Amino acid sequence: MSTNFLAPFAAAYAPADEAVLPDLLQRIARDGVAQKQIDDKARSLIEGIRERAGSVGGMEDFLRDYGLSTKEGLALMVMAEALLRVPDAATQDALIADKITAGNWEDTEGADTWFVSAATWGLGLSSKIVRPDDSPSGLLSHLTKRIGGPAVRQGVRQSMRYLGHQFVLGQTIEEGLKRAGAQEAKGYRYSYDMLGEGARTWDDAKRYAASYADAIEEIGRKAGNKPLPDRPGISIKLSALHPRYTARNRDAVLRELVPEVLKLVQSAKSFDLNLTIDAEEADRLELSLDVIDAVFSDPSLRGWDGFGLAIQAYQKRAIAVIDWVADLCRKNDGRMMVRLVKGAYWDSEVKHAQVEGAADFPVFTRKAATDVSYTACARQMLLHRDVLYPQFATHNALTVATILAFAGDGEKGGYEFQRLHGMGEELFEQITEGRDGVPCRIYAPVGHHRDLLAYLVRRLLENGANSSFVAQVGDKDVPIDDLLTSPASWLDDGAYRHPDIQLPRRLYAPRKNSRGIEFGSRVELKHTLDGMAAASLSGSLEAFGAEDVEACMAKAQAAFPAWRGRDVKERASILERAADLLESDTTRIMGVLAKEAGKTVDDGIAEVREAVDFLRYYAAEARRIMVPRMLPGPVGEDNAYSLTGRGVVVTIAPWNFPLAIFLGQVSAALAAGNAVVAKPAPQTPIIAAEALALLHKAGVPKDALILAPGGAETGQALVGDPRVAAIAFTGSTATAKAINLQLAQKPGAIIPFIAETGGTNAMIADATALPEQVTDDVILSAFRSAGQRCSACRILYVQEDVAERMLTMIQGSAATLEMGDPMLPQTDIGPVIDADALSRLRDYVVEKKDQIVWQGKAPEGGLFMAPTIIRLRDDEVLDREIFGPVLHVKTYKAGKLDAVIDEINSTGFGLTFALHSRIQAVIDHVTARVGAGNVYVNRNQIGAIVESQPFGGQGLSGTGPKAGGPLYLTRFVQERVVSTDTTAAGGNASLIALEDH
Repeated sequence: MSTNFLAPFAAAYAPADEAVLPDLLQRIARDGVAQKQIDDKARSLIEGIRERAGSVGGMEDFLRDYGLSTKEGLALMVMAEALLRVPDAATQDALIADKITAGNWEDTEGADTWFVSAATWGLGLSSKIVRPDDSPSGLLSHLTKRIGGPAVRQGVRQSMRYLGHQFVLGQTIEEGLKRAGAQEAKGYRYSYDMLGEGARTWDDAKRYAASYADAIEEIGRKAGNKPLPDRPGISIKLSALHPRYTARNRDAVLRELVPEVLKLVQSAKSFDLNLTIDAEEADRLELSLDVIDAVFSDPSLRGWDGFGLAIQAYQKRAIAVIDWVADLCRKNDGRMMVRLVKGAYWDSEVKHAQVEGAADFPVFTRKAATDVSYTACARQMLLHRDVLYPQFATHNALTVATILAFAGDGEKGGYEFQRLHGMGEELFEQITEGRDGVPCRIYAPVGHHRDLLAYLVRRLLENGANSSFVAQVGDKDVPIDDLLTSPASWLDDGAYRHPDIQLPRRLYAPRKNSRGIEFGSRVELKHTLDGMAAASLSGSLEAFGAEDVEACMAKAQAAFPAWRGRDVKERASILERAADLLESDTTRIMGVLAKEAGKTVDDGIAEVREAVDFLRYYAAEARRIMVPRMLPGPVGEDNAYSLTGRGVVVTIAPWNFPLAIFLGQVSAALAAGNAVVAKPAPQTPIIAAEALALLHKAGVPKDALILAPGGAETGQALVGDPRVAAIAFTGSTATAKAINLQLAQKPGAIIPFIAETGGTNAMIADATALPEQVTDDVILSAFRSAGQRCSACRILYVQEDVAERMLTMIQGSAATLEMGDPMLPQTDIGPVIDADALSRLRDYVVEKKDQIVWQGKAPEGGLFMAPTIIRLRDDEVLDREIFGPVLHVKTYKAGKLDAVIDEINSTGFGLTFALHSRIQAVIDHVTARVGAGNVYVNRNQIGAIVESQPFGGQGLSGTGPKAGGPLYLTRFVQERVVSTDTTAAGGNASLIALEDH
């Protein structure tokens, strides 16, 4: 696909709401007559829904009683997600106890349907047995005495299975087709969705492809003789068919995925079924359109109108995508089915944009704005009915009435509505079975109940908010007029954004969040790669050795008083100016990082952003803490407190973060008013020189900040200089101990030593952990940056009941990683830093060759270390840091978690630790016991964010204070108090002058 074809929306990945919504509002403006027609129709539909509410109920009733805003709803979702895949009884009991006691199952309002009452009865019974004061360790024996553990487990599991039965059409496609028969007899169409999320391995992808192919054949054989669009269909996820479905991997995706999708589409065509490509996250939109373009343009599909895609109205580019699809159809003389949905990844889209420092959100942050967008998109789709067959997925009566009005009186053909299985029956009885006669297709998930989580949570996010129509329509206490409020009226005052959701760049206001790069935007990715290609390592550094230390320390000592004497606001402004300069030069600096330090594209932007955040954060912290203030005291005495720089600070940075850690140390020392002599790692002096040049350009005097490149001899000379006032070091534990010993033996003052060292960072995954999430987080934590992060996961402990499946998935996912040139966007793992590092890693792996359970294949030539997984024996303890892409694994028995924690703590290291569990009692217990400075729950354990996650360890992993935290700057200052007796001059005039009231 050409870039020009995507130009209408590719340049605006996340446009401002203010740039989008006025146009959308204008598109849906209507006169008073049209509005009354819509309101009257919607009122009639709502009254019909309330009259038809039966005794069985459905998801609407469930949402009303167990919405995401309730403790019970949240607890139930966790149980539904985890319980059916937990194999061992002990963990099942702990999970049930943890979640049941979290809610009030006896007093749920509105449980007036058989479905909700059944679920509540089962959960309420269990809650009577499982008391809040029961500890997980004593739960099983307690339950056995009262009713028997197996009975409780079976009761709750049955409740969960019943929920699954309500929301899933069938566990197999055959079962689903049987259940669909009754609705088809009423004139409903079906689109089948095979449950399952994105593939992590090639085996996953093959399994999903086979599942789709089998389902197409089974549906096709039983579809009957109706023509399109009356015939059933299937929905497929592209991310389920390729384990590396990311924008950075575009070329491989088009080469490997397009043929597989085309085969499925051709099969659907052979049965004259419709096949819809499901929508995914915003950063995959352009990639998905690439795939859709390549497949739809294939000549074999001409003359068939069954191919289509889903479009998410919460995306600000939705209108542009509709026009793009229409243009694609016209270009190929074809027609496409288009499903319009609200969108189901809203929370993750908001977080992703904030974490990545986007200019704005790719989605709307107010529900009313999404509703306006949906309405505008619906109207646009109807305008393209010559090449599109619109499919409107909604359960909102007002939206349905609006679409009926847009389509025109008597326009019953050329479009359809869609609803979810288990939802919307009462609404569409009136539309499809009633006098409107507009077709409705039921979107029906098919699959095992253990795969229910992702589907159910997405549906809840789409429909479960307190303010949603679905959550309110069944509540007769909500006036119908409230449900008829036009979404546009909520935006009349221009309040397009949710006031409680900060823009990504204002996440840490007043400090600016660092600006990221969205690789899902082709424009941004091309700009990044072009900028990196322009980077050069040419030029030379001035020779510097141990003999030069005397001169540079003398210069820094002389420059210190003037720098200390500058107002703290001026020093802070200089650091902020340096941050702006660095941010404006991001892509070139990323190129230098790739060429000198082997940083991949995603590692490079992360490092630049962290460096920018350090500069701005320490500037803000200096303004906050380095302000003179008066302390309390008796009458007649002034106590003035102030902080000042200590003198010349020596910073010693590592090669694995040659920009971020280097600038973090330097900027903290400068912000506090110190002069700095900065020693980079000998492997990465050029990036350090680039960083210093930026600071000098921003206004730091050259003698107040001096670069001292060199090896161990240079470092020893700097540490031993009598003028050193403090040392900030990041590196190995052995080197930190050597520095500490040298300082202890050196004559003169005792000076602060800030050390951040390594760790044997562990991750624990119990039986409730989601295998896909554990896999993602292990792969990221163990192998990103070629394992060359001090925070990297070095050992994974997995509960033995789930170990086989989890470890198989991890190995399969690791096998998909791409090793190679870090300048290429598709590269996941670059080279290790030098030949010595590679030799040490290879020697270690040879030493453990009999325990290797999986090893990747490294490219020929270069400094590449293949990612490796090693199984440790039960009696082995990982007591040293293996600094590279080597992951160790061990299993543990249920109930032996404390022994695992004891083993982790016994190493003496305490940098990072991660835990994957769905049991809050386990989370609380483990996080309280484990000895690590940074603890991560249900996420990866790398990439600490400045201010949000101050970074640093304990024990053998560092001295503290944490980098990027509120105490870090205090280690670079000295305190001063000046106490003055104001009565010494003959009395306290201010006291005497006080008036008597």
